[in-house]
Amino acid sequence: MNAKLEVDDVPISGHEQHIMLRSYRPTFEKRTLPIILYFHGGGFTSGDLEEADLAASQVAERIPAWVVSVGYSLAPEFPFPTAPEDAYIALAWAVRNARHYRADADRIGVAGHDAGGNIAAGLAAIARDRRQFRISAQALLAPLLDPSMTRLADLKDVPPIDRGADECARCYRAYLPQAMQRIHPYAAPIESRRLVGLPPTLIASAEHDLVRSDGEKYAAELIAAGVPAEVRRHTGATHQELASHPSVLVDVASFFRRRLGT
Repeated sequence: MNAKLEVDDVPISGHEQHIMLRSYRPTFEKRTLPIILYFHGGGFTSGDLEEADLAASQVAERIPAWVVSVGYSLAPEFPFPTAPEDAYIALAWAVRNARHYRADADRIGVAGHDAGGNIAAGLAAIARDRRQFRISAQALLAPLLDPSMTRLADLKDVPPIDRGADECARCYRAYLPQAMQRIHPYAAPIESRRLVGLPPTLIASAEHDLVRSDGEKYAAELIAAGVPAEVRRHTGATHQELASHPSVLVDVASFFRRRLGT
């Protein structure tokens, strides 16, 4: 147990089943803190709160912030849109409980790695469209944003890789079993033609990552739409390493401190 953090597991009713949230709050921090929702990786079909523990705890300490790590429902049992709807329910729970955790419901960020980056980006779009909650910043770490898989990096440029094209395709098929879902803006953020109004964005990409172009090209689209976006490609890093890469966690904390006014 990390003595610097108060860590609690909280079950809530999700979109189709009960899901678990894990709350991280700095133990001795008396200030009202911003809220960060964090989404683990795993290609939509695996991953859990334990996998997210290092990133979530580090972000909570470094900002500091109240971090809510979301154990969203997994495909293929629960395909799209269950995971982003779970995310929205978790966001609503965090806002309702902000005062109890001495957090500020007007300073909210979202972050995620791999499939979690997709879900964080989808949640930012959902929140913009439903206009009930305001997300002020998003950090996407090696996000999976392109179900069409037409923007993959040149294999000759990225050896060695730890997530191949066949594995990516299987993950997308499990999460998006219907063809039309693969261009839905909440499932395929890179295909969205309506990016205005999304929050300032940090994209972290890895040099040795087949899908590094997902985030980098998404950042270019955001900038073209007038959304502040910045990209950091991490030399020598692989896709899976990015969620626990020390320099990435430093960048994420610095980005949220600037954007959420801590």
